[in-house]
Amino acid sequence: MRSPTTGGYAIAAEFKSEELIVDLLNKRGAMPTTTTNELKHEIWQLLREYQQCRSENVRNKLVKLNFGLVRKEAHYWTNQCHETYDDLLQVGCLGLIRAIEKFELSKGHAFSSYALPYIRGEIQHYLRDKGVTVRIPRKWLALQQQAIGVSRSWREKHNRQPTDSELATALEISPNEWQEIKLAWVNRAPLSLDVPIQDGEEGSTCLGELVPDPHYRSFQLAQEDQLRLQQALVQLEQRTRDVLECVFLQDLTQKQVAEHLGISVVTVSRRVKKGLDLMKELMGVAED
Repeated sequence: MRSPTTGGYAIAAEFKSEELIVDLLNKRGAMPTTTTNELKHEIWQLLREYQQCRSENVRNKLVKLNFGLVRKEAHYWTNQCHETYDDLLQVGCLGLIRAIEKFELSKGHAFSSYALPYIRGEIQHYLRDKGVTVRIPRKWLALQQQAIGVSRSWREKHNRQPTDSELATALEISPNEWQEIKLAWVNRAPLSLDVPIQDGEEGSTCLGELVPDPHYRSFQLAQEDQLRLQQALVQLEQRTRDVLECVFLQDLTQKQVAEHLGISVVTVSRRVKKGLDLMKELMGVAED
């Protein structure tokens, strides 16, 4: 079996779980017949046991019980790229194992909700590292373009940017679908480190110079990092947040952002730099 790698490591090498994954691939149609509540209880008990003993056997049981989460994500991404289903299953298992390793019972989260971002993020990292461009449904492309017009009209009427909830309502979609659209737009292709983010009288620099840590050298982030990004964004002042969302989430040029927000291109550049500096601090990105 071909073992896909991401960042130079394979699932078998990193977690010594090749036998487990082969077994899962061979038996992926099988799922426990226990009721949902019994299954949740069993998973919870195994998580508690794993945190106490860190047993590989217990961890593998948890992977088997939660393998349906990996299948769901692998199936979704198979339709978005040209990678094989089995390869995406293997990569998704790596994300599931990471979730098991990091899960904290004391925080009271549902494990499935906690694990999905890790699984999805691992697959996205893998696709990005391979240079795969993810296809975006036509409906989402149309909605993203429509959102730009809605934002412009909203600002003219209310003198501010609409919230995500207001945008979703205007587009007649759920807030969750709008978040998925924004995430898909951000992750559609790697962002060039040479993209200029400052110009005019202050000279020029690029994203690669402002984000020196290799782990954050792209804003095409995994779902786990997207959550951290959103948490950091809400802590910024509204004007700076508006600019960053237009540049990185709506993919507008600095000139378009300036026209959209009614400010100068130089002001856009300054706010992007200021925002990125603040984001690095809020997200805990180490300086070289």
